Amino acid sequence: MTVPICPYCGEQSKLVTGADIYRNRLDLANLKFWQCKPCDAYVGCHKRGKGTEPLGRLADASLRMWKGNAHTVFDPFWNGYKYVERRRVARIASYARLAQDLNINPSDCHIGMFNIDMCKRVIKVCAQWRAQNINF
Repeated sequence: MTVPICPYCGEQSKLVTGADIYRNRLDLANLKFWQCKPCDAYVGCHKRGKGTEPLGRLADASLRMWKGNAHTVFDPFWNGYKYVERRRVARIASYARLAQDLNINPSDCHIGMFNIDMCKRVIKVCAQWRAQNINF
């Protein structure tokens, strides 16, 4: 695993726990994050494997807000299904359609990797989907 580089200052990030970032969130205390403390940039880690693979790119406060906004409008298209398998299928279909509508490669279509401009595009695409009553 390569240590993620901070996109803001170019320095290597450090592996920390949620206790370092979310001091009042005991539920996140044992989770792992990559952090660039001087830039207030961080990203969570996948729980699989060693638990050190980043979920996306390091994000400062502004990018974290935009990624959160993008997830808020995108996730309901796939996350509302009762059964896990149906939810998984809907998530795959949602991301495939999002990649198509953003005109990007499906393997590059992950909100965790997006910059602010791409997050704004996700929000716009999702507004179009809602207007067209698209479901997955």
